Amino acid sequence: MASNKENMAARDETIFRDMPVRRAVLTMAVPTVIGQLIVLFYNLADTFFIGRTGDPYKVAGASLILPVFNIAGALAAIVGIGGGTLISRLLGRNEREEASRVSSFTFYAAAVLGMCWGLLVLVFMGPILGLLGASANTFSYAREYALCVVVAGAVPTLLQLICAQLLRSVGCSGQAGFGVSMGGILNVILDPLFMFVLFPKGKEILGAGVATLLSNVVTLIYFLIVIRSVRRTTVLTLSPRAGLPKKEHIRSIFLNGLPGGTSNLLFDLSQIMINKLMSGYGDIPLAAIGIILKAERIPLNTGIGICQGIIPIIAYNYAAKNKKRMTDTIWFSRLLGLGVAAVSITLYELFAPQIMHLFISDPATVQIGTGFLRARCLATPFMFIAFHLVFSFTAMGEGKTALSLAVIRQLVLYIPLLFLMNTLFGMYGLVWAQITGDIITDAISLAWFRYKMKRISLPMPYHLPGSGIR
Repeated sequence: MASNKENMAARDETIFRDMPVRRAVLTMAVPTVIGQLIVLFYNLADTFFIGRTGDPYKVAGASLILPVFNIAGALAAIVGIGGGTLISRLLGRNEREEASRVSSFTFYAAAVLGMCWGLLVLVFMGPILGLLGASANTFSYAREYALCVVVAGAVPTLLQLICAQLLRSVGCSGQAGFGVSMGGILNVILDPLFMFVLFPKGKEILGAGVATLLSNVVTLIYFLIVIRSVRRTTVLTLSPRAGLPKKEHIRSIFLNGLPGGTSNLLFDLSQIMINKLMSGYGDIPLAAIGIILKAERIPLNTGIGICQGIIPIIAYNYAAKNKKRMTDTIWFSRLLGLGVAAVSITLYELFAPQIMHLFISDPATVQIGTGFLRARCLATPFMFIAFHLVFSFTAMGEGKTALSLAVIRQLVLYIPLLFLMNTLFGMYGLVWAQITGDIITDAISLAWFRYKMKRISLPMPYHLPGSGIR
């Protein structure tokens, strides 16, 4: 038994404690980034294959459901990020049995949330689609897609995201990344099969929805097998017999997961609002912004993957009081994300028309979307800094701070700016609202970051990380 516990400790702590910082960040982040990009790729694949029908109403109908589908990710973040960061901090304090109880509780809490969300969407489908801006031309398509990916798919979607987060929390980032990637690749394969072969003409949206649902179910099965296989060498368990974690730890799960979940929810709310406001200019601009909101997520999902990868490293070293390693991790990952953002802006500015043509051939949609994309992509580095700070504070257990930053960014600044700039500048004002809001958000957040780092007596480096980061 002692030997088994030593093996568990060795596996958990090699990456978090002993591996050079740059290598540790890349080891955790690269599989997560790949998984995030493939998840995005299969979301884009739905839009790509639906766009092959040449019908902008079908594209708009499916795009309307994206924020509702993403709410499942927000719910998963509430318990997944909260539970995962707590597990990593418990490992840093060598409280392994409690970490096992947290892993079991996190899984079943997510299952309950998924069932509640799917039922809620089913009962209030009509009002929800009306709120999203569905028109007579797009309502039936949006409903078909929502029934598959949200109503029937809520539980498997949440649980496979939770399992990936649990695996990352103990250093199994490779297994987590492979599972997420496998699901995405499977969806890309199933999309054309269900849309153009198995389902009749006119039911392409339903075929895309069924393909997404089946992919998530298969991914969940894979994760359940992996967690079962690693339960002897890690603290992970899904057995209810592990018992409930301490009350203060249950509160910690939700308190520290709430910022990430709230950030996702508010992000989805902002997408709902931009879709709703854009729908006032017609279905063509709505289809264009739907494509842009997906295409811009390539650098954003890369940044999210970096942040998800570093959460366990930050959380473990914060609990273990290894302050230098924690701050080095924060700085190196921040530079990594900003580098990705710079490359992305260059590519989007140069190839915006070609990117639009990948999704739809309708000339009017391509023309409007090209301008939208070139404007929206400029916000990429500012968006990365905003959620990098939220993730960093969450990893340190600073849930209230992270939650405040998320609320300021979306609810206080960005959403009101959407209405203001729509009134002042029309549909292009909606596009420019993102960078306007995030510049203000980053100025506030970075000042808050410096203040909080000093308050918790952590070293605040004023130089770029160099040879001091191994």
